[in-house]
Amino acid sequence: MTEVPARQRLMDAAVEAFADRGFHATTTRDISTRAGMSPAALYVHHASKEELLYEISSDGHRSTRDMLAIAYASTADPVERLAEMQYEFTKWHAVHSRKARVVQYEFSALSPEHRREVAGYRRDIERIYRDAVAEGVDKGVFEVDDVPGTALALISMAIDLVRWYQPDGPRTPDSVARLYAELALRAVGARTA
Repeated sequence: MTEVPARQRLMDAAVEAFADRGFHATTTRDISTRAGMSPAALYVHHASKEELLYEISSDGHRSTRDMLAIAYASTADPVERLAEMQYEFTKWHAVHSRKARVVQYEFSALSPEHRREVAGYRRDIERIYRDAVAEGVDKGVFEVDDVPGTALALISMAIDLVRWYQPDGPRTPDSVARLYAELALRAVGARTA
C-alpha cells in the first residue's frame, strides 16, 4: 500500500475540515491534526490556509470544466451532448460532494486574485452549457426562450445537490446523475428523431 504524499494528505484534510466547520472556523491546527501532521508541516507544503482553499477550489473547477469540455466534444447530437454533460457534471458533484460543497460555499473566502481566477473557470463552465443549449435551439431540437438562464438553471441543479446529497444515503451518484440528465432534457424541451 502506498502512502499518500503529505501535500495531498493536507489537501484531503482541509476538504474535510472546511466541509465540516467552514473555512473561517477551521484552524490550520485542525487541518494538520486531521492529516496526522504537526501544525508547522502545513506551511512546508502550503503558504496559507487560503492557499489550500484556492488549490481545492481551482482544482475542482478545472476538473469540472475539462470534464464538460470532453462531454461537449463527445458527440455532435445536441440531445446526447446535453444529457452527457448533465450526467457527468451531476455525478462529479455527487462523487466529490464534500469537495464540491467547499468549492461552492467557500468561494467568497478566496483572496480577490484567486476569486477572479476561479470566477473565470465558472464563466468557462457557463459558456460550455450556453453553447450546448444554444446549439440545440439552433438545430430545432430544444425549445428554450432564455438560453443563458436555462444554462444557469442546469448548472445550479447539479451544484445544489451538495446541499443534501449523502454518500451513504439511498441515492447513488449514478442514479442522481441519470435523473438529472433526464430532467435537463425535459427542461430544454428536447425532441428526438
